[in-house]
Amino acid sequence: MLELRQTGLTLKPDNILVKPFSVCIAPGEVVTLMGASGSGKSSLLSFIGGDLADAFVGEGDVLLCGRSVTNLAPEQRHIGRLFQDDLLFPHMTVAENLLFAIPRLAKAERIAMMKTALERAELQGFEHRPPHTLSGGQRSRVALMRALLAKPAAILLDEPFSKLDRPLRAAVRAHTFAHIKARAIPALLVTHDPEDIFPGARVLRLAPDGAVSHV
Repeated sequence: MLELRQTGLTLKPDNILVKPFSVCIAPGEVVTLMGASGSGKSSLLSFIGGDLADAFVGEGDVLLCGRSVTNLAPEQRHIGRLFQDDLLFPHMTVAENLLFAIPRLAKAERIAMMKTALERAELQGFEHRPPHTLSGGQRSRVALMRALLAKPAAILLDEPFSKLDRPLRAAVRAHTFAHIKARAIPALLVTHDPEDIFPGARVLRLAPDGAVSHV
């Protein structure tokens, strides 16, 4: 479970972007936070993930499975993240991008995990392809599998579908939500597009004054 307790965000010195709010996200659940562009949604995710820029001040507590991670370094939080851009390493092959995320295990086990991830993403045979030769949807699927191979305890979705065209967006979105549910990972999605909301999911709305309300 991912829990935010009285979590808020301020742009220094005193511009309140997100007023303190609380929410609990169950394993496999995707909660959506909606708000206008520039409202502080992505910076809020940075606070949760532990990489908030110095221009901002976060408050409140971030808990995973009942344990506070607020004061831990990003790599110690085990929180994955998907961005608008796939951020694949251009100098690495698809296989190398996936292997980069896998914890230190025996070589054979790492390769087996990589190949399984490609099968689940329906990208068998793409191991040796450089990222620039893939379509937008294929790159998005590789980015998702790379994030999941790191075995995150929670995942943050920073408008990861926004740069895809409509038909492709729907397919990648369904693929992403299916994997999150199957792996029982709590997820927080920020978006300004209602079509990105998981069917029947809880929705939070970030108002211009920074207040967060349950829709």
